[in-house]
Amino acid sequence: MKGGRSKADAVGTDSKLKSKGARAGKRTAKPKAAKDPNKPKRPPSAFFVFMEEFRKQFKEAHPNNKSVATVGKAAGEKWKSMSDDEKAPFVEKAEKRKSDYNKNMQDYNKQLADGVNAAEENESDKSKSEVNDEDDEEGSGEEEDDD
Repeated sequence: MKGGRSKADAVGTDSKLKSKGARAGKRTAKPKAAKDPNKPKRPPSAFFVFMEEFRKQFKEAHPNNKSVATVGKAAGEKWKSMSDDEKAPFVEKAEKRKSDYNKNMQDYNKQLADGVNAAEENESDKSKSEVNDEDDEEGSGEEEDDD
């Protein structure tokens, strides 16, 4: 056959497609490790510290703009055009936040090293309120009758 695919080529491509689909079906999602809500968040970089201020300025200058991409592009262009001296205040703020983060992480890791009981002692306010709500429901069944 001139210019056409042979029967072997056609079978080869079909089997490749079938095997791809079969492989994709066999994949199982690994369960993600639960995130600790007490763990400190990572500090922003100097660019993101700059972005906090830039967003406010951009919003004042362009109140009708609703596009996040436009703000990001404008901020990126301005950041690239800035000199190191102009970036210095943002770098200092980022370094300060990073040092605070490192201190908080040391405290957090110390709590983890102390044991799981430390995490139970430092329950979030939400869980405490839920426990209090449950106690209220058990103790007073007559007071709250909403029909």
